[in-house]
Amino acid sequence: MDKQLTRRAFGCTAAAGFAGILSAAKDKIPIGVQLYSVRELCKQDFEGTLAGVAKLGYRGVEFAGYYGRTATELRKMLIVNGLKCCGSHIGIDTIMGDKLAETIDFNTGIGNKFLIVPGLPKKYNESRKAWLETAKIFNEASRKAQEQGMYVGYHNHTTEFQVLDGERPWDTFFKNTDKAVVMQLDIGHIVHGGADPVQVLKEYPGRALTVHVKEWSATKKDALVGDGDVKWPAVFKACETLGATEWYIVEEESGAYPGLTGIEQSLKRLRKMGK
Repeated sequence: MDKQLTRRAFGCTAAAGFAGILSAAKDKIPIGVQLYSVRELCKQDFEGTLAGVAKLGYRGVEFAGYYGRTATELRKMLIVNGLKCCGSHIGIDTIMGDKLAETIDFNTGIGNKFLIVPGLPKKYNESRKAWLETAKIFNEASRKAQEQGMYVGYHNHTTEFQVLDGERPWDTFFKNTDKAVVMQLDIGHIVHGGADPVQVLKEYPGRALTVHVKEWSATKKDALVGDGDVKWPAVFKACETLGATEWYIVEEESGAYPGLTGIEQSLKRLRKMGK
């Protein structure tokens, strides 16, 4: 056998394998963290907390408040720590009327394209009629945000999957919003609410651009990812084939774990799952 040919063949095979590895790495969905998970640390030392999050290996952060910092200050902190902004949790009032322009301007400054409303005052969700009116608000905000390359979305809790006036609020809302309105699935809340996240992804494909990776267990309080009732392999497969998911975002909201322990353990578990 021609040794030169053998070397060339090996080189081509190795190069192809390396390219495959790079492609697979590139295709992996990055993992961010919702900073509400470490809210007490953020209050004490916001800059240090961002540095700690980055050191753990997180690729991005989702804000839940800005701790008095300007957009310019936040952007600098993200750059210094090699982090991206994978979203921001904001009130519904900030996407309405004249405030939307201010919200878009601020989030442009921090490099964020996901404007996510994580809950609603009672007047926006107390009836099916209220949910339909809320859908109109999101549609209008979404159309304006899209002009600036941004998305408006909604983050669920458990009540959205409990029937109200003959229909689940989740369905009332997402059947009546434009496809560009993001459904930020909180997996733990969905399971806790008695619904199947995989089925939800099938019913509304292409809309789960960001997903909250949160566990729920009927028997173990404060369970971390992999310790509860969520069927994670099926959820991840659905996100990656149906959801058009761009970010997995860890949220450990109980406050039961000291310092960065909770989000550190969650990330390690996700790595073991191949994420």
